[in-house]
Amino acid sequence: MSLKVSTIALSLALAAGASGAWALSASLQDPVRVPPTVEQFAAFPYLSSLSVSPDGRHMVGLEGRGEDQVILVWNTADLSREPVRIGAAEMKIRGVQFIKNDRLAVTLWQTWDIPIGGGTNGTFISKLMITDLQGRNWRDPMDALRTRSEGEAAAARRASPTILDTLPNDPHNILALLGNDVYRINLQTNRGERIHRSGERVIAYDTDLTGELRTRTITDRDSGGLYIATQFRSANSVWDEHIRTYIKDREVFAVAGFSTDPNIAYVVSNRGRDKAAIFEYDIANRRLGEVLFEHPLFEATGVAVETTQGPKFGEILGFGYSGPRSEFYAVDPDLAALRQGVEQALGIEQTPVRIVDPATGRARTIRYANDRYVDIVSYSDDLNTAVLFVGGVNDPGEYFLLRNKTELLPIAKPYPQLDPATLGTTELVYYKARDGLDIPAFLSKPSAEMYGPGPYPMVVMPHGGPWSRDQMDWDGSMWRQLMTSRGYAVLQPQFRGSDGWGDRLWKAGDNEWGQTMQDDLDDGVTWAVAEGHAISDRVAMYGFSYGGYAAMVAGIRPNGLYRCSIAGAGVSDLTKIRSSLFRNPYTREAQLETVNGLNPVSRASEVSIPMLVFHGSRDTTVLLEQSEGFVSAARSSGQNIQYEVIPDYGHGPAWTRAIAAQQLRLVDDYLKTSCGEGGLAAPR
Repeated sequence: MSLKVSTIALSLALAAGASGAWALSASLQDPVRVPPTVEQFAAFPYLSSLSVSPDGRHMVGLEGRGEDQVILVWNTADLSREPVRIGAAEMKIRGVQFIKNDRLAVTLWQTWDIPIGGGTNGTFISKLMITDLQGRNWRDPMDALRTRSEGEAAAARRASPTILDTLPNDPHNILALLGNDVYRINLQTNRGERIHRSGERVIAYDTDLTGELRTRTITDRDSGGLYIATQFRSANSVWDEHIRTYIKDREVFAVAGFSTDPNIAYVVSNRGRDKAAIFEYDIANRRLGEVLFEHPLFEATGVAVETTQGPKFGEILGFGYSGPRSEFYAVDPDLAALRQGVEQALGIEQTPVRIVDPATGRARTIRYANDRYVDIVSYSDDLNTAVLFVGGVNDPGEYFLLRNKTELLPIAKPYPQLDPATLGTTELVYYKARDGLDIPAFLSKPSAEMYGPGPYPMVVMPHGGPWSRDQMDWDGSMWRQLMTSRGYAVLQPQFRGSDGWGDRLWKAGDNEWGQTMQDDLDDGVTWAVAEGHAISDRVAMYGFSYGGYAAMVAGIRPNGLYRCSIAGAGVSDLTKIRSSLFRNPYTREAQLETVNGLNPVSRASEVSIPMLVFHGSRDTTVLLEQSEGFVSAARSSGQNIQYEVIPDYGHGPAWTRAIAAQQLRLVDDYLKTSCGEGGLAAPR
């Protein structure tokens, strides 16, 4: 396929006769900038989870309808027709995707109360179901299991399978992990055939281009400790171990795809380097071959290979890497031309961005789509049809359908009620920690039109994990946008211990909880004040999960940098967390010996600033007792400690829109009125 830039026409409306509110959301025209309400932030996206079928004939997505989401299915050849709407009566729909041209995989969830002793433990369960494009025929893949008792049958009804391979060249079957075994499931009959019985040590499988099981990953222990082994399946179905990596070393080696040459696999590895790259792997000789892709500044994350039979079968389409946001580098000429054509048609511009490598301290400038970017969300096998998202880090954006290679049709804005002009700007910045380590961070500032040129009151917002990172894209939690719309700057430091920025930054956080990891947050405040971004006596911290831990520590450390802090679902007792990590063999080796440092619950009486602590009643990731213990001890400090338990809230996302609004309103109101006398924006 050849796609010429000049052939792409940016349509300003859908085909003649298009109707229905889903078709095209009007642009906001009101020149008076009004911050969005909490309810507007908490609402489901008007349209989300869009994708096209492999043959390009249909498009599917989720439509937000108050407290629910329903599935919409369009005929891409005639968008003037109302889409088919598919709802769910007993469970809530969370996601949808094509697994065949005429079949959808739907993810649903519901609350679940487990009887324990004389009470119950509240949590959630998820189910994956399969249906047709009209929603008339629903199937539970777990029915393919042959259960031997009513107890097994009941457990199967609560369990959910994992799709291993959609088998794009087989119109009727998919591969799924049911329990610990691999099944081939016929979507017409919902009959399952077990093709491989798993051992208890197996944690993952990979298939080759033909859909055959080719690799599996196992865990076991030897004299060196717990390890992960990658095994390849030989022609006589024997599993041979090729690579063994020890959990404690945190070495990355993962099969990412296969070539048409049965002897060549593609792997992601960081062996002997700070950042992972993509390599060829010679199966017969058991060795890494040439580097297929590496980025000098960022971690490589994967490879996309064409798996559908056709002229491009087996060809590499592109590579993924962790830039300021998750990126895809297209090497296929047609896919690259598609992206380039859309960027030119929509006026997407790249601007200079300074990048610093934390491993070396060296800086270089790259050109990057900093404000608005194009994401190719989904495309048909022939690339004639694609769903595109065009938006920005503070712009909820718009979905487009590329049809027949030449028509670019606007579909809908996911959040038409949110005015991007009220949400400020975000940039990638770097600052030096006190020991000289370069710390990446995302700095968001409110609208200068609404709040002036700054400096501003500021909220430091450390991410969870801590083995995680932030992205320079739209924040689905709405925390950042809520704060910038209220006139606060937001700093999101990628402190040591953050993953995705290279090995040095990641491992520098080991055993530094509340110590140098926390120094990185404080040093970000010092930098932001010195650079004129933040007002020194109007700085708060807000974090969730590990970020909640950091917010607890911010209230204890006697550094005087914060006016208040907000801890959501924070870890307060490292002893209990270490105990829970010990019970899992993987986390015992991978994380247990990295979780040491300041223990908030044992020093909570030293809290020196007002705090808000909140926690969800159904949180099974960080138990409610973590917040309860901290609050009980912190109230002896004499500070104003506000504590809120949010009913039916887990570790995210929110079960209802009302719960989402309640969580956002807690943060909004606290910063406005209770963060020190007069709130965060008031001068001392």
